[in-house]
Amino acid sequence: MLANDQLQAVAAKHGFSTGAVEQMVHALRSGNGTMAQFSHPEFGGSGQWMRGGMIMIGDMFNNGLKARVDALCYDLLSIPATTTAPAPAESGFGSWHQPSSWWPQDLGSPSSSGGQNHFRYAYFPGSNRLAIEDHGNLHVFDTSGHSIGGFSQQQQNGLQGFCFSSQWGTFSVTSLPSVFVQR
Repeated sequence: MLANDQLQAVAAKHGFSTGAVEQMVHALRSGNGTMAQFSHPEFGGSGQWMRGGMIMIGDMFNNGLKARVDALCYDLLSIPATTTAPAPAESGFGSWHQPSSWWPQDLGSPSSSGGQNHFRYAYFPGSNRLAIEDHGNLHVFDTSGHSIGGFSQQQQNGLQGFCFSSQWGTFSVTSLPSVFVQR
């Protein structure tokens, strides 16, 4: 947990209350420093933030607030955490323990990852791959030709409802060539 003076300094810098900043700290911890799901009036209501550029807030047309929330998350990730619990091997949000990888090891480390319920994804731009685990089934897709900038999940469940945006527009992940499936 951040020290109280750190919370107050970050809150003042970004124009949020210390209570709002503290809630974002907890959201970032729950997301292992790679994502945050939050609900606070100062953040525009319910929302999600993912490292790598994706942010959604309830006040969806308030781009200024989106920028402030994004800057808050990145600032919080850069601050070494002060805690009364045993310190992790490395300090700071960005170096939190990452869950053991569920994707094929030869893909390396993703530039972005996230998930919800029984669905998660990891994007590997260096190898042009997108790994998706849907209810325990692993799918790897070829992203060649796309420079992916964001992900979204529609009302439909599973792969059909998972979309990405690139320089060519928005697409369903099922439009990508499948290179691996493990059920």
